[in-house]
Amino acid sequence: MAFTDIIGQQNPLTVLRSALASGRLHHAYLFIGLEGVGKHTVALAFAKAIHCTELTNDFCDGCVNCHRIADGNHPDVRVIEPLSGKKEISIAQIRELERDLSYRSFTGKRKIAIIDPATLLNSSSQNALLKTLEEPPQDSLIILIAANAGGLLPTLRSRCLRLSFAPLARKEVAGYLQTRHGMSSADAEFVAALGMGSIGAALSLEKDELIEKRRIWTGLLGSLKVKDYHGAMIAAEALASNRDEALKFLKWAESWYRDLLIHAIDNNSQELVNLDMREQIAQQSADGNVERNLRAFSQSAGAAARIQRNLNRRMVLEKFLFGVVGGR
Repeated sequence: MAFTDIIGQQNPLTVLRSALASGRLHHAYLFIGLEGVGKHTVALAFAKAIHCTELTNDFCDGCVNCHRIADGNHPDVRVIEPLSGKKEISIAQIRELERDLSYRSFTGKRKIAIIDPATLLNSSSQNALLKTLEEPPQDSLIILIAANAGGLLPTLRSRCLRLSFAPLARKEVAGYLQTRHGMSSADAEFVAALGMGSIGAALSLEKDELIEKRRIWTGLLGSLKVKDYHGAMIAAEALASNRDEALKFLKWAESWYRDLLIHAIDNNSQELVNLDMREQIAQQSADGNVERNLRAFSQSAGAAARIQRNLNRRMVLEKFLFGVVGGR
């Protein structure tokens, strides 16, 4: 594997490969984009390219350094994530990272830290990391990975070179699912559409289970009437019982309201995510309430981000559903 084997993301890859070629690496990067579009893959590829013993400005994926980075046991490359059983990246982890970065590299090349997801840095750990970014140790490189930058301190973001990772093309995701996971063409197209440009999201979907859940979720949203705050509270309580299910619902809700907005513009569009539910989409978009659908679409991603930051699920879902029923 090499940079050319990575699916999509040509813009950030061009920036990183140019930096490698010129030797002008930034001390800190912020990778922003949907989950599952390749941010972590590119971060590891970048680390491999820096440490690869066989290739220059690329990586072979076969040398000792490439293997050790892939296995997570390279002495100069660390991935920082919440410890087992913890919900946040603690200040103790960042202080340990600071000490590690201050030591000389084992290989004589860059010491690299990949923080994923950076949105799970609590306020104390973000402030501790800020000091490191303001005075970076020599030959250190830090990569922050996040679905969005909303949970990060503005001062932290300003110290990083930001690279945006776009959703992948539907055909790219479908092709990956067929060639790498042996899916049929029809199943790959179906799952790729629902993945909304994310290979990670597509791989997490169980087709038959999702079909049943979409039926339930569509019925739930369709049953909520304008100003039905009591119904929204009951629905939120049911959805909040499981964190993963709540996140799946919000991800699907984003696709649903996207489809309603697209249908309002072009009722023959082939760009619908829930293409097999065109009849239900037509029914729910018939009232022409574009403003409400736009509000629900824009708020779904924010609600998911708040749940990922471990805010109260029921309250987050209530606020989202109150927006759905909040009038015309």
